[in-house]
Amino acid sequence: MMMIPSFAAGRWIAPDSGARAIASAITGDVIAQAGNDALDTGAMHAYAREVGGPKLRALTFHDRARMLKALAQHLSAHKQKLYDLSFETGATQSDHAFDIDGGIGTMFVFAAKGRREMPDAQIYLDGELEQLGRTGTFQGQHVCVPLQGVGIHINAYNFPVWGMLEKFAPTFLAGVPSIVKPATATCYVTHLCVQLMLDSGILPEGALQLVSGGIGDLLLHTDAQDVVSFTGSAKTALKLRSTPHLLENAVRFVAEQDSLNASVLGPDALPDTPEFDLFIKEAHREMTTKAGQKCTAIRRIMAPEGQVQAVIEALSARLAKTTIGDPRDPATRMGALVSTGQRDDVLEKAALLGSEAERVFGDPDDFTVHGADREKGAFLPPMLFHCANPDSAERLHDTEAFGPVSTIMPYRDADHAIALLNRGKGSLVASVITRDGDLARQMVMGAAAWHGRLYFNNADSMAEATGHGAPMPHMVHGGPGRAGGGEELGGVRGVMHYMQRTAVQGSPDILTAIGGQWVAGAREHTGGPHPFTRTYHELQLGETLYTESRKVTLQDIETFAHFTGDTFYGHMDEDAAKANPFFPGRVAHGYLLLSFAAGLFVHPDPGPVLANTGLSNLNFMKPVSPDDEIKVRLTVKKKTPRTAEYGQVRWHVTVTNQNNEVVAEYELLTMNAYAAA
Repeated sequence: MMMIPSFAAGRWIAPDSGARAIASAITGDVIAQAGNDALDTGAMHAYAREVGGPKLRALTFHDRARMLKALAQHLSAHKQKLYDLSFETGATQSDHAFDIDGGIGTMFVFAAKGRREMPDAQIYLDGELEQLGRTGTFQGQHVCVPLQGVGIHINAYNFPVWGMLEKFAPTFLAGVPSIVKPATATCYVTHLCVQLMLDSGILPEGALQLVSGGIGDLLLHTDAQDVVSFTGSAKTALKLRSTPHLLENAVRFVAEQDSLNASVLGPDALPDTPEFDLFIKEAHREMTTKAGQKCTAIRRIMAPEGQVQAVIEALSARLAKTTIGDPRDPATRMGALVSTGQRDDVLEKAALLGSEAERVFGDPDDFTVHGADREKGAFLPPMLFHCANPDSAERLHDTEAFGPVSTIMPYRDADHAIALLNRGKGSLVASVITRDGDLARQMVMGAAAWHGRLYFNNADSMAEATGHGAPMPHMVHGGPGRAGGGEELGGVRGVMHYMQRTAVQGSPDILTAIGGQWVAGAREHTGGPHPFTRTYHELQLGETLYTESRKVTLQDIETFAHFTGDTFYGHMDEDAAKANPFFPGRVAHGYLLLSFAAGLFVHPDPGPVLANTGLSNLNFMKPVSPDDEIKVRLTVKKKTPRTAEYGQVRWHVTVTNQNNEVVAEYELLTMNAYAAA
């Protein structure tokens, strides 16, 4: 018997007499107890805010990203323990790839994005500067800072690891502590994952706490600095969302709930095409992975009227080969549902679907289970229904049987398919298997407003495609309407849910100090050694080099044209150039100006500058005519550490002519060593 504790205010709290019994999905035997009615949730909330929050906010995004990566590596090294325990939830070894491996992979992605896309700072700059005055002495910048509250994560039973880590990773990267409340039915797996994370010694004190069992009055301690993120049923989401305390205090609430996801077989995906086979494979996988207990699973299968029977036959044949049994047996392809209670709920919902559709595969009273007792375990066969008239159906479009159940239906044309998709009133994902780009665009225009993700796949992309039901940390996860109206993941977008966006306004010097990034018009530092002779750490924001001038001659233009092969008439034909509204006559190539600019500011000797890795935001503002002169201002705009040996320096480059008019502007990227060679 496992006694599953909570981790509250820095210590483990064992279950008490009110603990709930947890049964094995395979045998039905009680294997664990969890819950403590005396848990001091107020102390947990205060501990997260007063201990965890300040420690996390003192770190930079890069500091937190490095910790996430270390945690992911630690969990990877110990994931076999999670595998072994997870079998009791009814999950097979392949199911672990979605839950355990998927959760760890999500942490790796957020760790990488934190280092690559966020600054080594405590303030995130959101978007470009806004010039609010005529001369630029008063400007605006949107910034994001960590909320000073807690991320309260209430998760579903079906993904005890991924469900926690996909919420924890962006919350932690934002600089906000987490209180995790997993579903009691599988909390023993989440507990082991949390224990591994805490035992690693990587996490700052107060960054992560765990509630095993009931959540008590935790939500009554929240305010506008907290975020409650929920995954589960629409009924529970409504109950939580409607808590008067949350409404009165404008507590941020994110919900990911019931979702009638659908998959559409394109008219071009005929039998014997790779796309048809792909469609059948995806539908089968979504019905059987985690025994259909996925929030992204395909509940409605849509096919052209003439292809419905072919889909039924092909999918039924594939389902018939699916071995149901003890998930610990490598031969098992589909395990059990999480509990006998969930099994009974699925049967009840399937009966509702059966009032509008015919069951064409899978008899819950007559199926074989290998290596386990069918009556004691929470086993069901995959069940496929067929609704011949989906337009008149109601339950089909509002009832989710959260298990291995799906319904196939016909559609007449693209508009009809879109109408059927949208009858679900909001889903996490809809997929379309087609090679027809026009159909894909029509689907986006007609259905995207009701779906959080649209997944298109065909023979061109199938080798790399991640699957209909696999939310990727790079892309947003959530959906409108019935799906909850929330949004998670999406790379840095997911981090922003745990931060406050604030508009700041001030002078260039003030904005430079706030954002850690030089703003044009702020103070410059000139007169020192050539900046290319200074190490990464020696360089300071605003450090500026003004170069000498160089005349651009007609011979320069012609030499460059013949050497590169760029003999565009604007550089070579005086009359044709004058006829162009942008040119006064023959002008210098833009890339010639960039080359001459580099020649003006580059230091020739070996030094801390290791490489020029690119330029961005290039704009040519005014043409340069023969015998014009150009000069360069080179300013350190931003510094970002990259490795243990070097960091990236972003330089603001302005090229002006003899009249001090800007002719070109861009940002140069170099890699600079931390120490002199």
